[in-house]
Amino acid sequence: MEHRIIEIETEFIKLDSLLKFAGIAAVGGEAKFMVTSGAVLVNGEVCTMRGKKIRPGDVVTIPCDSIALEVRGK
Repeated sequence: MEHRIIEIETEFIKLDSLLKFAGIAAVGGEAKFMVTSGAVLVNGEVCTMRGKKIRPGDVVTIPCDSIALEVRGK
């Protein structure tokens, strides 16, 4: 599994925005589909809320792509 560190400068980033920011989803519709279809895990649990606030320390995993995104603050 590929492990990426994503640094954010804000208190949080919404889940769909994180997927776009990290280059996992090309457009918002793709990010929305990934999240609402249950293809994304937040801290090991399926998350279907595309507006979920992701904060430093959270890990977002996309099992079908074998990618884990660890969010850190600057």
